[in-house]
Amino acid sequence: MITTTLTFDELAALMKQAAGVTVDVRELEKAPDAPFATLGVDSLGLLGIVGELENRYSVALPTDAERCKTPSEFLGLVNDALKTGV
Repeated sequence: MITTTLTFDELAALMKQAAGVTVDVRELEKAPDAPFATLGVDSLGLLGIVGELENRYSVALPTDAERCKTPSEFLGLVNDALKTGV
């Protein structure tokens, strides 16, 4: 079982790496319920983030991860999956 959690810092880095979107971590933390679309992350970008996380942690994330609308929702789902290994 993996004992790590994905943080806003790491999510911001992944958004830049996998989706090509630069987001200020402080702004992300202040508005965790801002829709990904308003941050410039589309469904393909989110799919890239999911793929990177699956490769990094060798865990298949739930298909719902690709459908998350906000960073808060995404972090909750990913961190739950990392805790349970599912």
